[in-house]
Parts: sequence; structure tokens; C-alpha cells
Amino acid sequence: MIKMLEYKGMPLYTNPKVYEPAEDTFLLLENLSVKRSDEVLEIGTGIGIISIIASRTARKVIATDINQYAIDCAIKNIVTNRAFNIEVRKGNLFEPVEGEKFDLIIFNTPYLPITEDEQMEDELNSAWDGGADGRAIIDQFLEKLLDHIKEDGKVQLVQSSLSEVEKTLEKLDSLGFDAAVTAKEKYFFEEVVVITGFL
Repeated sequence: MIKMLEYKGMPLYTNPKVYEPAEDTFLLLENLSVKRSDEVLEIGTGIGIISIIASRTARKVIATDINQYAIDCAIKNIVTNRAFNIEVRKGNLFEPVEGEKFDLIIFNTPYLPITEDEQMEDELNSAWDGGADGRAIIDQFLEKLLDHIKEDGKVQLVQSSLSEVEKTLEKLDSLGFDAAVTAKEKYFFEEVVVITGFL
């Protein structure tokens, strides 16, 4: 059943087959680092809330998702909130933006360690399934990151202490980023962090 949410006066449609904004989403929203001239890429846009907020500052935003229900939901929210400098594209990770580079790349990663037995059969699985160690998608993302970021670009990603934050920081460092944990929140069994890296 489609329902409505509200964030700071913004009406937002959700869909049960799309990841609903949660604590990790809001942690990222409160710590976004967007400049007026930025061309922004958000991977895994979900219902589109982060792209919509980013678009209020950025010059242009491209929002992608692998889940068709998310694409449909994001478009509805973009139109409802009149965020007309956002383009939505369907596809996995960087596939929809082959050959393009951005000032800022944002990704609330699927960071939960999930065994094959724990996998869900529906579209929601891609929102949190990080593979056995929680790093499957994070590592694929980091592998292609330099191909899609401008020379003085910036990356912001969300992950959990369950999926080795230090490993991500080390990898970003090896790629030439000055990266650090810029926000964190503790929950029962994990700490969710925002990592920001500057080239």
C-alpha cells in the first residue's frame, strides 16, 4: 500500500517495494555537503528524498536505482516537489552514467552482511544486501569511483560498523581521497556512519 511521509514540510510517496527513509537516510541528509555549482550523482535513490534535498542547492542531480518501483516512486516525488533539475535513470551502480563525471557522488550503500539464507526474494533485498561480509556492493562501488568523479570531486557514502568502516577509509585513501567519518549514530548492534572523501 502506497503511503505518504512528510520531511520538513515535503510530501513524499512511498511504496512497500522500496526502501523507506530510515535513520541512515536522515543521518546522510543532515550531513550532505552540496555546493551550488555541483553536478551530483546519487546511486540507489530509493524514494528520491536525498536527491530532492541535494537538488535545492546543486546545479543538476542524476538519481539512479536498480529497482523499477524506486524509479517510479522517485519520479512521483520529484514531480510533486517540483525538483526539475533531477534526471532519473534505471540501472546498477555506475552503469546508467557510463562516461560521465560528477562533482559529488552520494550513496547510501547496501551495507548489511547477509547470508544466502537471509536473502529476500523481492526488490527490497538490493537495498540492504551487502553480501556475506557487507562489503560486496561497497567494494564494487569503490572500484569504479575514480572513473566517475571530477578532479576535485567529493564522495559521501553511508555504511555500518558491521561492514568494516576502516577498510573503506583505507581504500579511499589509496584512491587519493582525503576521507573521514563525518557523522555517526549508534544503534543496538551497530554504528551507522557517513564517510566523506575529498579528492
